[in-house]
Amino acid sequence: MRFLLTISLVLWLTTAQAESIRILVQNSPLAGSQFYAMETFWSEIKLGDTLTLVRELDNKHDRNAIRVEWHGNKLGYVPRAQNRAVAAAMDAGDRLMARVSSLSDNKNPWQRLAFEVFVEL
Repeated sequence: MRFLLTISLVLWLTTAQAESIRILVQNSPLAGSQFYAMETFWSEIKLGDTLTLVRELDNKHDRNAIRVEWHGNKLGYVPRAQNRAVAAAMDAGDRLMARVSSLSDNKNPWQRLAFEVFVEL
């Protein structure tokens, strides 16, 4: 599986509150969704929905663990193979945001939901 990691290829201007610049950092599948609440909320999750990234500094399985939540519900994690840069940015205090970038009824949990991570300037 190939994942796209981009530092400054995409600029996205948002008109919410004040104009800000968002730079696409990463597009990833959701890891571990089969173990958490995604199935419960699957019919409610929409393309473009905002996701919350929560740094888990005390995670004993992965020191760079980042939980992905939708409306306060744990859906899964940023994949371990792609979480180092995002964890470093969060630890440095960078303003990151995430949103649902694709949804699929695929039976493979790694292909059901993908999300984009942006740094906000």
